Amino acid sequence: MPRHSRPARVRARLSQNFLVDPAAVRAIVRAAELTPADLVLEPGPGAGALTRALLRAAGRVHAYELDPHHAEQLRARYRDHPRITIEHSDFRAVQPPDEPFTVVANIPFAASTDILRWCLTAPALTSATLLTQREFARKHSGDYGRWSRLAITHWPQTALALGPRVGRNSFHPVPAVDAAVLLVRRRGQPLLPAASLASYRRLVHLGFAGTGGSFGASLAREHPRVKVRSACGTAELDPDTPVGLVTPAQWLTVFRAL
Repeated sequence: MPRHSRPARVRARLSQNFLVDPAAVRAIVRAAELTPADLVLEPGPGAGALTRALLRAAGRVHAYELDPHHAEQLRARYRDHPRITIEHSDFRAVQPPDEPFTVVANIPFAASTDILRWCLTAPALTSATLLTQREFARKHSGDYGRWSRLAITHWPQTALALGPRVGRNSFHPVPAVDAAVLLVRRRGQPLLPAASLASYRRLVHLGFAGTGGSFGASLAREHPRVKVRSACGTAELDPDTPVGLVTPAQWLTVFRAL
């Protein structure tokens, strides 16, 4: 069976869009900034176009493929290769390594949020370079001028940025939308001390769980309104601003002021 000839119903169920553009593969690997010392985890390698490039750039690769057909093919291809392991498993259920590692992958679009959340909560992760739907990458990197709750929650420890754009014709089958790389980088020096993170995340939950979309009104449910207005003033922020438009820097300023 040709490498991309899986039945359409299987590809749809597993959200499979295979990379077939060598230039796109090179762009992803460049964005990951890998070294020969790196341990790379690759969720959803599929037919292995990115896997080959990761092996050339990194020290070790652990690949996790949910499709048994592709898992078997990759195992056969790399049976005697000492620097790669292939597991037939759902990456979202994988226990993160205890040692420092990075994630680089063309991730299944349908699992993007789950995989991003997995990366953000993995203690030893140093970075992730995730090829996703372009809209998803823009949403979580603030490129729309709006910020997601997930990005704001983890911002003190992890920066999210928009990487290279990858056109839809770089895939087979061709998806309905373009893709882009979402860059996730763990900060060497967190923006808040570890002891403050739980309180910060409670504030983020409060802000995003409000009604009417007003940042100030949401926080005022648990904080004195006068203190909220003062904190917003310090952040040069109108309290009536919708919560999604509040920048990471403004969140941190308001948190410190409160």
